[in-house]
Amino acid sequence: MENVTIIGVCGGSASGKTTIVDKLRKKYENDLVVLGHDFYYKAHNDLSFDQRADLNYDHPSAFDTDRLIEDVKKLKNGEEIYRPVYDYSIHNRSDEVVLVKPKPVIVVEGILILENKELRDMMDIKVFVEADADERILRRIQRDVIERGRTLESVITQYRDTVKIMHDTFIEPSKKYADIIIPYGGKNVIAIEMLMNTISSIVDNHKNLTNEM
Repeated sequence: MENVTIIGVCGGSASGKTTIVDKLRKKYENDLVVLGHDFYYKAHNDLSFDQRADLNYDHPSAFDTDRLIEDVKKLKNGEEIYRPVYDYSIHNRSDEVVLVKPKPVIVVEGILILENKELRDMMDIKVFVEADADERILRRIQRDVIERGRTLESVITQYRDTVKIMHDTFIEPSKKYADIIIPYGGKNVIAIEMLMNTISSIVDNHKNLTNEM
């Protein structure tokens, strides 16, 4: 495929990244593919459930970023990929995979996607979604307890012991690489609309070039 555009959507845990990406996915369903960094958490079949639960999932080493980079390259070259699936309920990668077909816009989403130089250098547009720390922890509690079956105590402990530290160490500093910063997360209607307008121009340009071939 020619003229493939790669957009990175980064930001702290529960900052509103997924809300924004879901809006993009809904509007550009036929022209956009999403690769979440969370899909690429490393498998730990050699560890018990309790051992997996104690791992630091907010450190760059928790992710198989090399595989993500290779998958992005394949999609950009017009190749199909089989991306991994992560099961939060067992803190491990599932045995399932999902077929992903190439499309003109690739959105890469995750807390640490701007931390990795090779990955961010592949991106044409880098977005950082910003939200107040208090708002992020409240959203994280709601998400992890209701959607992922975690206990309130485990969510708070994880946030205190690893999430906040990793945010300050890796995520917040990566904001300097962003082309666009969206404050207030998914509530920033104007910023999201501007991003959508940019993607619309990219998609229209790709369609025009395809029709000319």
